[in-house]
Amino acid sequence: MASADYFESDSHSSFPIEHSLSDTTHLHKKLHSGVHVISTPLDADIEGDYPDGGLQAWMVVLGAFCATFSSFGYINAWGAFQDYYQSTLLQQDSGATIAWIGSAQYSLALLPGLFVGRLFDVGHFHVPYVIASINLVVCTFLTAECKNFWQLLLCQGLGVGWQVSCGFLFGPTSGIVAHWFRLKRSSALGIVTLGSPLGGIVFPIAFRNLTVAVGFPWTMRIIALIMTLTLGIANLTMKRRLPPKVIPGGTFNLRQFRSMAFCLFILGGFLSYLGLYTVLTFINSSAPSQGIPTGMSPYLVSIASVGLAAGRVVGGWLADRTGPLTVLTPATCFAGVFTLIWPFVHGIGPLVAIILLYGIFSGAFAGLLLAVPITAFGDNADVGRRTGMCLTIFAFSALAGPPMSGALNASTGMYAATGICAGSFLLLGGVVFLYTRYILLRGRGWRGKV
Repeated sequence: MASADYFESDSHSSFPIEHSLSDTTHLHKKLHSGVHVISTPLDADIEGDYPDGGLQAWMVVLGAFCATFSSFGYINAWGAFQDYYQSTLLQQDSGATIAWIGSAQYSLALLPGLFVGRLFDVGHFHVPYVIASINLVVCTFLTAECKNFWQLLLCQGLGVGWQVSCGFLFGPTSGIVAHWFRLKRSSALGIVTLGSPLGGIVFPIAFRNLTVAVGFPWTMRIIALIMTLTLGIANLTMKRRLPPKVIPGGTFNLRQFRSMAFCLFILGGFLSYLGLYTVLTFINSSAPSQGIPTGMSPYLVSIASVGLAAGRVVGGWLADRTGPLTVLTPATCFAGVFTLIWPFVHGIGPLVAIILLYGIFSGAFAGLLLAVPITAFGDNADVGRRTGMCLTIFAFSALAGPPMSGALNASTGMYAATGICAGSFLLLGGVVFLYTRYILLRGRGWRGKV
């Protein structure tokens, strides 16, 4: 897939089809990547008629939004939990050790994406989704009973992370939305991912105030009840539109890696995830050394989440007009720049400004990262497996990033090295995305939509 010959206007099919009237099945032309996709004439007709709106389509977006709020919205609130555990519940453990709970959530919310994506492609969605929803609520209730590190690692780290994404809550959302939208796909995905920063606003503020008012156990029970409501909405409204297809290849489609552009995209995402969550993880604990009053620091994650929300909406709007990779590339670079600046800022005003700017660009990154493999590297028949491969690979760098940053802070005694390392990884990821875009647009000029 060294070129982007198959990219067309959003109103057209992304893949040319060889067909004769006597055939009941069509085989797509072999791409530069070597990927084959089989479809039927009926399927082609169904795929060509995207609703791109209407009550049912927007109800799907609402359900996916609620699922993202309950899953990654909860995970993005980790900074508030990290600060509370360091200062109150787990005072005997180091910050780097406690960070393993958060990084387990981040990575396990991505790792099973490959398996879940394949299940989605072949038609399994509702039953796994209901089971994962119940498990997430149960694990959150169990967190209320935890007293030490290993219990929290099992319930909030492994339990929540695995069930949030056994991919079953987060993984299928982009694929479901792709069934209902084409022209407005990036905007729809931007709204869906808006649930993540909204959860990042609501959960830290609720956690901060509820722990003071009713204590940690009842705080977690109330959060679990909130999840019961939002996940109930998600299970009632989300459904697939297109029929499942039998796609050649196994769970892990090695043919996809014949595409240089796809391999570079994977590398860029992997590098970026090594630095992405550092600010959100340590911003609360670094605040006292940056001149932030104790009463203000628990709200910093929520402030960052306001920027995350703005970045996802604006990024999706721009991506519909210029292409997701076109917006993703500079957003990754700017997120890296503000991560580099973060530890060197002092005072409430400058720190809030940097956090908001970081949130805007990292929000655009998070909202558009999965839009690229959906639109740029294949059609909807294989969308679950393709995005699942990306998520599974990204999971390893998401797991390593926060503990690595915590270890740097522990060894140096300050956050400067942490910010420089994390920001550098994001900048490297942005450069790789830029070269990916160059390969996809080779021969078409820099103004192409991709």
